[in-house]
Amino acid sequence: MTNYDQELKNAAEILKALSNPIRLCIVNKLTLSSLNVGQMQECLGISQSSASQHLSILRNSKIIEGKRVGSEVIYSLADERMRTLVKIFFDQ
Repeated sequence: MTNYDQELKNAAEILKALSNPIRLCIVNKLTLSSLNVGQMQECLGISQSSASQHLSILRNSKIIEGKRVGSEVIYSLADERMRTLVKIFFDQ
């Protein structure tokens, strides 16, 4: 597999992860500030287990990262290119 082929595969995986409205909303919110699961769950109107599943997909795609602070995990963007994508889609 060439470098270009790998880049195409990586880009497709990122776009696939962002193709869900809830995950896109999470990324959009994380461009503004870091959040824990409870904060995201509350503002998205979804259960904690649903939020955790979406966060797992975004983490596995290396779009976000979580850092443990005490008993909670604070999520932030791991891939700064997401700020540009969100700006394109949401004109922020």
